Amino acid sequence: MKLKDFFYFNRSDRAVLFFFLLLAVISCALIFFVGDDEKTTQTDAEDSVFVQKTTISSTSSYTHRPYIQAEARRVERFPFDPNTADSTAFLRLGLQYWQVHNIYKYRAAGGIYRKPSDFARLYGLTQKQYRELEPYIRISKDYAPASELFAKERHERKDTTHRYPVKLKPTERIDLNVSDTSALKRVPGIGGYYANRIVSYRQRLGGFYSREQLREIEDFPEEAISFFNVSNNIHKINVNQLKLNELKRHPYINYYQAKAILSFRRLRGPLKSLNDLRLLKDFTASDIERLSHYVDF
Repeated sequence: MKLKDFFYFNRSDRAVLFFFLLLAVISCALIFFVGDDEKTTQTDAEDSVFVQKTTISSTSSYTHRPYIQAEARRVERFPFDPNTADSTAFLRLGLQYWQVHNIYKYRAAGGIYRKPSDFARLYGLTQKQYRELEPYIRISKDYAPASELFAKERHERKDTTHRYPVKLKPTERIDLNVSDTSALKRVPGIGGYYANRIVSYRQRLGGFYSREQLREIEDFPEEAISFFNVSNNIHKINVNQLKLNELKRHPYINYYQAKAILSFRRLRGPLKSLNDLRLLKDFTASDIERLSHYVDF
């Protein structure tokens, strides 16, 4: 069998073979053109993504432009009250948006700027900015402390009242047994300390019978003694009725003398006069003389 006989096809077979070859050619052509369209579509999509990224980048740059414009805005100087100024005024003065927000937050919480230096506490405010703004800060009197309404009245009252008491003249005298601390401080050389010491010692004694008793106060100023006179206003104690603690509370009766009085009363009965005390070794003649002004039977 020859080779040409192997590739021999009758007419009907050739028609079928030709049909399949034509179909294959058409299929290849379609595949070629469709694949090219897909590449074109992918390229267009990539170009679209690039355009979108470029647009977003441009948009982002545009979004930040207001901050650049805010930094470049014109700063003005004019009088303002930080308690009442609005956001527009603060921005015109050169403050940042977040600083204005902090001011509003401070005022909403009840904060008040009572003096220009209070505004210096604003967060982020530099010393240079404050020095520039300070001459223009005007705090309304409506926000000043209410106590200032009476400051003038208090000042006038102080002007009519002497800060220190007027001292006595050399010829003037005061009663040692009835004068209070205010009157005692008018004596030259007597201040609040010695005035209180005089009143305290007078209460313990029951009154002074002589101005010389002031020498019994430690370090008492000698020059002040001559400004006193003494009235007969002495409270006496009953030595036959008082207990031990009550007796020794008197400056002229110590603990041992008080015990001696109680022993005398227990053994011999009530005292009838100071002469009874002379029999007790705890009492001297001077002790009895001083007590004679303060004891009763």
